[in-house]
Amino acid sequence: MEVEAAEADFPSPEEPHRQRRSICSNCDRPSRVCLCHALPLPPIQTTTQILIIQHPHEARHKLSTTPILTKSLLRASSLTARRLRRGLSPLLDRSPPALYLFPSSASALHISSLRPSSGLVLIAFDATWQHAREMVSASEEFLSKFATRVCLGIDESSSGGSIYDSELVLRKEPSAGCVSTMEAVARALRVLEPNGVEIEARLVGVLREMVRLQAGFLKPVKPRPKLLKKKEKNEGSDQVSS
Repeated sequence: MEVEAAEADFPSPEEPHRQRRSICSNCDRPSRVCLCHALPLPPIQTTTQILIIQHPHEARHKLSTTPILTKSLLRASSLTARRLRRGLSPLLDRSPPALYLFPSSASALHISSLRPSSGLVLIAFDATWQHAREMVSASEEFLSKFATRVCLGIDESSSGGSIYDSELVLRKEPSAGCVSTMEAVARALRVLEPNGVEIEARLVGVLREMVRLQAGFLKPVKPRPKLLKKKEKNEGSDQVSS
């Protein structure tokens, strides 16, 4: 994923003494895009425990949804690593029944085939798609001992689906239908939690507000030409079939 930041976010070389932005002590975001008013209070309780594995590069990204996700869910946490191994997470060292989200695998179980179940750990990888593939590949030997790979059934031929894409193109996705980490976790919890529909709606609401606030300070990036061609082709097919 890539992002274009507004010039106001980064001082130019000609402004070395520019005052630093004020940061909200609660949500850890710049005060002008503070999300405290949108965060669930208290944080949402779930039977599922969520662990986000962030690539070191993504941990520094201003549009990462992981910090907001861990503040929205009571049982969500994150760690920064390039691969999972024994000794890195006390939770995973206990080999709990777990699921890890990642698409594009014939062996992945479709999330819709699951039912609400208590005591599960949901693992998601937060990184660019290239880095996430590398992280999953490096972690699967460890994960195979206790975790099942699941996917959301992303349709790469669709014309979108991510809030980033449909409401404001803040970050480039590798193909249509891809979603952010927060959206992926929200969709998974929709299935795994007894009140999953409500949880998904609340998380998506927080993300929509984040996108709305950020819109005023980021320059939208143009969708990739390949995605535009797919979208035009799909729209043309719909017109013919109608």
